[in-house]
Amino acid sequence: METKPFIEANKIQHSSGLSCYPNPDSLTRLSETTLRKTGLSNAKYLAMKRLVDSVPSQQLLSPTGVNAENMAETLLSIKGIGPWTVSYSLLKGFNWLDGSLHGDVAVRRNLQKVLNLTEKPDAKFTETWLSQFSPWRALAAAHLWAIDEKTAY
Repeated sequence: METKPFIEANKIQHSSGLSCYPNPDSLTRLSETTLRKTGLSNAKYLAMKRLVDSVPSQQLLSPTGVNAENMAETLLSIKGIGPWTVSYSLLKGFNWLDGSLHGDVAVRRNLQKVLNLTEKPDAKFTETWLSQFSPWRALAAAHLWAIDEKTAY
Protein backbone atom coordinates (compact mmCIF):
# COMPACT_ATOMS: atom_id res chain seq x y z
CA MET A 1 0.00 0.00 0.00
CA GLU A 2 1.27 3.43 -0.91
CA THR A 3 1.08 5.90 1.95
CA LYS A 4 0.41 9.02 -0.13
CA PRO A 5 -2.91 7.85 -1.71
CA PHE A 6 -4.04 6.62 1.71
CA ILE A 7 -3.37 10.01 3.30
CA GLU A 8 -4.89 11.93 0.39
CA ALA A 9 -8.08 9.82 0.48
CA ASN A 10 -8.78 11.13 3.98
CA LYS A 11 -8.76 14.77 2.82
CA ILE A 12 -7.64 16.11 6.18
CA GLN A 13 -5.59 19.28 5.85
CA HIS A 14 -3.35 20.81 8.47
CA SER A 15 -3.47 24.60 8.76
CA SER A 16 -0.11 24.62 6.95
CA GLY A 17 -1.74 23.00 3.93
CA LEU A 18 -0.07 19.63 4.41
CA SER A 19 -2.20 16.51 4.24
CA CYS A 20 -2.56 14.71 7.57
CA TYR A 21 -2.67 11.05 8.48
CA PRO A 22 -6.19 9.85 9.18
CA ASN A 23 -7.70 9.55 12.61
CA PRO A 24 -10.18 6.82 13.63
CA ASP A 25 -13.19 9.07 13.01
CA SER A 26 -12.08 9.98 9.49
CA LEU A 27 -11.49 6.32 8.66
CA THR A 28 -15.04 5.40 9.63
CA ARG A 29 -16.36 7.96 7.13
CA LEU A 30 -14.48 6.44 4.19
CA SER A 31 -16.10 3.72 2.12
CA GLU A 32 -14.51 0.35 1.54
CA THR A 33 -14.23 1.24 -2.16
CA THR A 34 -12.30 4.43 -1.39
CA LEU A 35 -9.94 2.65 0.98
CA ARG A 36 -9.39 -0.25 -1.40
CA LYS A 37 -8.48 2.22 -4.19
CA THR A 38 -5.57 3.39 -2.03
CA GLY A 39 -4.01 -0.05 -2.37
CA LEU A 40 -5.31 -1.57 0.85
CA SER A 41 -5.80 -5.32 0.47
CA ASN A 42 -9.06 -6.84 1.65
CA ALA A 43 -7.30 -8.36 4.68
CA LYS A 44 -5.76 -5.01 5.64
CA TYR A 45 -9.06 -3.22 5.10
CA LEU A 46 -10.86 -5.69 7.38
CA ALA A 47 -8.12 -5.44 10.05
CA MET A 48 -8.31 -1.64 9.94
CA LYS A 49 -12.10 -1.73 10.20
CA ARG A 50 -11.91 -4.08 13.19
CA LEU A 51 -9.33 -1.79 14.80
CA VAL A 52 -11.40 1.35 14.34
CA ASP A 53 -14.55 -0.41 15.53
CA SER A 54 -13.01 -2.00 18.63
CA VAL A 55 -10.55 0.51 20.09
CA PRO A 56 -11.87 3.78 21.53
CA SER A 57 -10.59 6.58 19.31
CA GLN A 58 -9.39 8.69 22.22
CA GLN A 59 -7.14 5.83 23.33
CA LEU A 60 -5.51 5.85 19.89
CA LEU A 61 -5.10 9.61 19.75
CA SER A 62 -3.59 10.34 23.14
CA PRO A 63 -0.10 8.95 23.77
CA THR A 64 -0.04 10.33 27.31
CA GLY A 65 -0.82 7.76 29.92
CA VAL A 66 -0.82 4.86 27.45
CA ASN A 67 0.35 1.58 28.89
CA ALA A 68 2.13 0.02 25.92
CA GLU A 69 1.79 -3.53 27.20
CA ASN A 70 -1.98 -3.13 27.66
CA MET A 71 -2.29 -1.46 24.26
CA ALA A 72 -0.27 -4.28 22.68
CA GLU A 73 -2.57 -6.86 24.24
CA THR A 74 -5.64 -5.01 22.98
CA LEU A 75 -4.23 -4.69 19.47
CA LEU A 76 -3.12 -8.33 19.30
CA SER A 77 -6.66 -9.44 20.13
CA ILE A 78 -7.88 -7.92 16.84
CA LYS A 79 -7.91 -10.38 13.94
CA GLY A 80 -5.43 -9.34 11.26
CA ILE A 81 -3.07 -7.45 13.56
CA GLY A 82 0.10 -9.27 14.52
CA PRO A 83 3.22 -8.66 16.61
CA TRP A 84 5.13 -6.73 13.93
CA THR A 85 2.23 -4.33 13.33
CA VAL A 86 1.78 -3.80 17.07
CA SER A 87 5.47 -3.17 17.77
CA TYR A 88 5.89 -0.86 14.78
CA SER A 89 2.68 1.06 15.49
CA LEU A 90 3.54 1.56 19.15
CA LEU A 91 7.05 2.67 18.18
CA LYS A 92 5.84 5.21 15.62
CA GLY A 93 2.64 6.34 17.33
CA PHE A 94 3.55 6.23 21.00
CA ASN A 95 7.38 6.25 21.05
CA TRP A 96 7.42 2.79 22.65
CA LEU A 97 11.06 1.73 22.43
CA ASP A 98 10.66 -1.86 23.61
CA GLY A 99 8.90 -3.31 20.57
CA SER A 100 10.81 -6.36 19.44
CA LEU A 101 10.30 -6.28 15.63
CA HIS A 102 11.90 -9.74 15.55
CA GLY A 103 9.76 -10.79 12.58
CA ASP A 104 10.96 -7.94 10.37
CA VAL A 105 12.75 -9.23 7.27
CA ALA A 106 15.35 -6.42 7.21
CA VAL A 107 16.07 -6.83 10.93
CA ARG A 108 16.68 -10.56 10.45
CA ARG A 109 18.72 -10.10 7.25
CA ASN A 110 20.98 -7.51 8.85
CA LEU A 111 21.33 -9.50 12.07
CA GLN A 112 22.72 -12.24 9.85
CA LYS A 113 25.35 -9.75 8.62
CA VAL A 114 26.19 -8.47 12.12
CA LEU A 115 26.62 -11.96 13.55
CA ASN A 116 28.25 -13.31 10.37
CA LEU A 117 25.74 -16.17 10.17
CA THR A 118 25.56 -18.45 7.13
CA GLU A 119 21.75 -18.30 7.07
CA LYS A 120 19.21 -15.65 7.96
CA PRO A 121 18.10 -16.22 11.57
CA ASP A 122 14.49 -17.13 12.21
CA ALA A 123 12.11 -14.93 14.17
CA LYS A 124 12.56 -16.90 17.41
CA PHE A 125 16.37 -16.56 17.33
CA THR A 126 16.03 -12.85 16.52
CA GLU A 127 13.52 -12.34 19.34
CA THR A 128 15.91 -13.99 21.81
CA TRP A 129 18.85 -11.93 20.53
CA LEU A 130 16.90 -8.64 20.74
CA SER A 131 15.75 -9.43 24.30
CA GLN A 132 19.18 -8.44 25.65
CA PHE A 133 18.39 -4.85 24.63
CA SER A 134 15.09 -4.56 26.51
CA PRO A 135 13.66 -1.96 27.16
CA TRP A 136 15.23 -0.52 23.98
CA ARG A 137 14.68 -3.38 21.51
CA ALA A 138 13.15 -1.08 18.88
CA LEU A 139 16.31 1.05 18.92
CA ALA A 140 18.43 -2.05 18.31
CA ALA A 141 16.07 -2.94 15.44
CA ALA A 142 16.45 0.60 14.03
CA HIS A 143 20.23 0.17 13.97
CA LEU A 144 19.80 -3.14 12.16
CA TRP A 145 17.49 -1.46 9.63
CA ALA A 146 20.08 1.26 9.08
CA ILE A 147 22.78 -1.18 7.99
CA ASP A 148 21.36 -1.15 4.46
CA GLU A 149 20.99 2.63 4.36
CA LYS A 150 23.63 4.77 2.68
CA THR A 151 23.74 7.02 5.72
CA ALA A 152 23.43 4.83 8.80
CA TYR A 153 23.05 6.08 12.36
